[in-house]
Amino acid sequence: MDIELAGQLQGQKQRLWQAFLQKAGLEPDGQVEKTCLVWEDGEIIATGSRQDNLLKCIAVDDAHQGEGLTGTLLTQLRQDAFSAGHSHLFLYTKPKNKYMFSSLFFYPIAQTKDVLLMENRPDGIKSFLQTLPEGSREGTVGAAVMNCNPFTRGHRYLIETAASQCDRLYVFVLSEDKSFFSAKDRIEMVKRGTADLSNVTVLPTGPYLISSATFPTYFLKERENAESVHCLLDIEIFCKYYAPKFGITKRFVGTEPLSPMTCQYNDALRQALPEKGISLHEIPRLEESETPISASNVRACLEKSDLAALRRLVPDTTYEYLEANGFLQA
Repeated sequence: MDIELAGQLQGQKQRLWQAFLQKAGLEPDGQVEKTCLVWEDGEIIATGSRQDNLLKCIAVDDAHQGEGLTGTLLTQLRQDAFSAGHSHLFLYTKPKNKYMFSSLFFYPIAQTKDVLLMENRPDGIKSFLQTLPEGSREGTVGAAVMNCNPFTRGHRYLIETAASQCDRLYVFVLSEDKSFFSAKDRIEMVKRGTADLSNVTVLPTGPYLISSATFPTYFLKERENAESVHCLLDIEIFCKYYAPKFGITKRFVGTEPLSPMTCQYNDALRQALPEKGISLHEIPRLEESETPISASNVRACLEKSDLAALRRLVPDTTYEYLEANGFLQA
């Protein structure tokens, strides 16, 4: 038996890996950074992969079940992740594998009928939520989850409209650093852009909402088939943890004429939230010159140094932040 830790798989090795996963009922995921392969007589008998701090595509040949190969895979992947600077690990698996991975010190966060998400910290998500401040739970409490890359007049309009329909509105800003602007910059722009709205509280999502772990395909905007996006797990986490923590009964989103992926996510929210006692409210996108304002248009203005157009798309607070932090080039 040989154990190999490989980077991007290619050629025959990649084809063998894909065939092995398909035989195990798993869809080969091209978004992997490292893959552990266990070989015997030239055949793969077990495999597992890592993308950043997410472990996935873990499978053991039926003939070798009970031989401790899952533990072998996790040991290799853990060591590799720790060497890359990742201490907080997440793991994707099928719900039927819950107890097996629990015995290997992974702890369940949430699951759907198709997928289970676990982490290597007991009560990790509850511990994170305890670090977030709560406002009053009296009256109507709403929420909006946004990337704000950067904060535009459209974001401001959505938040202001939602806040007028709530006693308290929580705006969760994505913590994932996979956008043009860092998480630190984005949340600061939102805080400055909503400082005058006394019933709005701006908070980070942490690694649990719309992140590489809970919603990996969100950041693959180039995918054409929005139907393939798996977002039910992310919605389950919101309903199971965030909504009860803050007393949220309304969730607000903008209508989405531009991104098929976000449109698909809104459709999933529309179907899933009412079953959890949460209503979904879609707010029409604010337009500029009959075109919906989008963060991508703002970034295009930045690239072209079209400051006149930029001013029409972002509030003064964002423009001033961009200027003060060296993002504007005349």
